[in-house]
Amino acid sequence: MRYALVNGERQEATQSKLRGSCPSCEQEVVAKCGPLKIWHWAHKGKRNCDPWWEPETPWHRAWKDHFPAEWREAIQWSTSGEKHIADVRNAAGLVIEFQRSAISPLERMAREAFYEHLIWVVDGTRLKNDIPRFERGAKDLRGAIRSGYFMTRLPEECFPQTWIACSKPVFFDFGGHDGDHDRRSPMASGGNLWCLLPGRVDGNAVIARMSKTQFLEGAHQFAQAFPNHSILEEIAADITARREAERQAQIEYARRVRFFNATRRRPRF
Repeated sequence: MRYALVNGERQEATQSKLRGSCPSCEQEVVAKCGPLKIWHWAHKGKRNCDPWWEPETPWHRAWKDHFPAEWREAIQWSTSGEKHIADVRNAAGLVIEFQRSAISPLERMAREAFYEHLIWVVDGTRLKNDIPRFERGAKDLRGAIRSGYFMTRLPEECFPQTWIACSKPVFFDFGGHDGDHDRRSPMASGGNLWCLLPGRVDGNAVIARMSKTQFLEGAHQFAQAFPNHSILEEIAADITARREAERQAQIEYARRVRFFNATRRRPRF
């Protein structure tokens, strides 16, 4: 945890063995400020008040530092009384979960059901094959009607299987963090995020390319990352219109062929 309550004030860990209370469960926590790990608060013993919580890395901290402190580690309640700590929740209610460690499909679906307005940001450099797989798969992306949008029938050739069936947008960060320079490539680390949108269009997954600057601007203001349905509907309408145009062109071509053949067979006098 990055924040604890010390004398009723929300505070980061600043010195070892400083004690405070967890804002979520109100149990005692102790500041851990050693030379090896990120300074943080830890529950006494092995207790963790949120089963969805994962240890923070420099990648997590770097992303969270783009947002106001009061948006970080935001406690969320459901109507049934279930409680979890969101990585970031903006003033409009958008929750951003930064995920670097492995996650089971069941937990992923549970989080997507719990947070109504949610987007994922996933570290795309966690495994050695993540960037090479994306670079191979990206060669087969086809452009969609909008600039910066692409389609593929095989999204699993670009992204880890865990994330293919998400019901919320998933942004993949292939740039990593400052300790990952040797694993970057010019294509993957160009300051862009690659977002797999939920839903399919004519059997195709839709992928959006967005700069990190654009992402942060939107994440600070909006309650959702994309108007998913309208984008998919627009792309679907474009596909339908193209097919209809091709059908009409084929009909016209067949009509011209029939006319040409008919005129050739006419007897001459």
